[in-house]
Amino acid sequence: MTALVIAEHDHASIKPATLNTVTAALACGGDVHVLVAGANAAEAGKAAAQIAGVSKVIVADSPSLAENLAENVAAQVLAIASNYSHILFPSTANGKNVAPRVAAKLDVAQISDITKVDSPDTFERPIYAGNAIATVQSSDATKVITVRTTGFDAAAATGGSATVEAAEGVADSGKSSFVGREVTKSARPELTAAKIIVSGGRALGSAEKFQEVMAPLADKLNAGLGASRAAVDAGYAPNDWQVGQTGKIVAPQLYIAAGISGAIQHLAGMKDSKVIVAINKDEEAPIFSVADYGLVADLFVAVPELVKAL
Repeated sequence: MTALVIAEHDHASIKPATLNTVTAALACGGDVHVLVAGANAAEAGKAAAQIAGVSKVIVADSPSLAENLAENVAAQVLAIASNYSHILFPSTANGKNVAPRVAAKLDVAQISDITKVDSPDTFERPIYAGNAIATVQSSDATKVITVRTTGFDAAAATGGSATVEAAEGVADSGKSSFVGREVTKSARPELTAAKIIVSGGRALGSAEKFQEVMAPLADKLNAGLGASRAAVDAGYAPNDWQVGQTGKIVAPQLYIAAGISGAIQHLAGMKDSKVIVAINKDEEAPIFSVADYGLVADLFVAVPELVKAL
């Protein structure tokens, strides 16, 4: 029984989500291999070989894999899928784009967003916005799985000594083409990798107030800046700041929520944070039910005071 982890990478280095997925793969039992599908991705392959617990890294190098087009990456996975009992993807935008294609081609059920491995064929995953946990047992010969990375500790990025093997890269499927990419650049940490996140809600009232009140706190703490769906829908913050079931699932060391009432949708995205601090003037706000520390106060007074104290 061998598990294959599909690495998330930028062709030069391995992204943190891969480390959590390796931990999930190790829990399935047996050996763990990692597939690095990219273009000129030898450095990423070397980095993957250092991950503790990995016994083999397969590097597939092809121009068709340069932009991580889902059709081509899925074809690369399918080329070696018959060798594996478990195929695991991080539950990221890329992973969720490729995994269903692989599962459909293998004619198996995808097991989505797992947070625990009970046994090689039994997994736990949240449903109903995290209010219930479903136990899923699969009899499929190959288990195609996406892993909620916040549910597993990261494997050590160094200390491993896996063998690195080259695989022939697939040809371009011709089903899609890369047109362009617009990337938002920020000096702040990426939300899914940030150790501290500061989030604001609709109570801030405007995009200007959001920046005026929340940005100084994020800068002081070198934190990622997040927002509730209500704040994003109101135009106070960009879409890629959204934390929640339909945004980003995060589990930082510290999560500060200011002016966020705590709708189920938002709680599903951040309740696994190690320490949660809530600032809200409504003492009945649901956010206080998951907060480790709660401050009933006007955020327009409390947050600037907190910045001064820091």
